[in-house]
Amino acid sequence: MSVEPLAILLQAQPESSPFSMLLPMGAIFVIFYFLLIRPQQKRQREQDQMLKALEKGDLVVTAGGLHGTVVGITDDTLTVEIAALKGERVRVKVSRSKVESRTKRGEDS
Repeated sequence: MSVEPLAILLQAQPESSPFSMLLPMGAIFVIFYFLLIRPQQKRQREQDQMLKALEKGDLVVTAGGLHGTVVGITDDTLTVEIAALKGERVRVKVSRSKVESRTKRGEDS
């Protein structure tokens, strides 16, 4: 193969603009934002609102899978009653951030 056809092939390719790569990258970022980032932010906002609205008597499920009723509340800690054995109540202290879900008393779980 001689040098001349190779030189002709290299010259025939148009030079790409640096902005031609920004458009697909921007499109990928927009897709990631609407499919991943935005829904996660919405779930986090809903979780924060639920944690702030916890009250005594709410039925909760912790991250560890314990189901119980909130019987005491402090700033960062909840006291959750998980069982009643022979008249004695079993209560545990749970970090507020470890509550996964809440069901108001009287609602079906």
